[in-house]
Amino acid sequence: FSALGAAGRIAFAPLAYVKPVSAVAIFAGAFLGRHAGFLVGALSALLSNVFFGQGSWTPWQMYAWGLVGYLGGLLATFTPAYSAAAGHKALLQGEKPHKLPPFLLMAWAFISGPFFGLVMNVYFVIGFVHPLTLESALLAFAASIPLDLTHGVATLIFLILLWLPWQTSVDRILTKYNLTGRTFR
Repeated sequence: FSALGAAGRIAFAPLAYVKPVSAVAIFAGAFLGRHAGFLVGALSALLSNVFFGQGSWTPWQMYAWGLVGYLGGLLATFTPAYSAAAGHKALLQGEKPHKLPPFLLMAWAFISGPFFGLVMNVYFVIGFVHPLTLESALLAFAASIPLDLTHGVATLIFLILLWLPWQTSVDRILTKYNLTGRTFR
């Protein structure tokens, strides 16, 4: 999943803040657990920055995208109808997978754009805003609002588009190899 997130970020580089990394991290967190979601988000940032260039922003991106995946996995646990045990039982009974992600994850997909922006804005304000005043910090945060909302909308769209095909593939692999993961059906 990390390689897919990194490759997606590189492929969509010409479009500002339209990146599938958050959606991939949320998906990994939802299906494989919150720790896997954190790792996928963090490693996607690290791997894609091999192409874009590493810098002082890299750990902040790793942390932000890692938290996006972790919180996606955490929120997935609040959807009881989508528990791993219920999912395996449903698959064995021949039920069809859900075409859309749960509402809670779709809401988080949209909110994750401004959340990622908030973490990165803290890095920007701490490192580059001089003199550091409340007004200058608020202006720095306000300047990123359109881009953060774009990131949130793009994440929601990517999550909806990737949900069904990836869900089917991951469910098949988890079942075939008798792996236990957080699965949604």
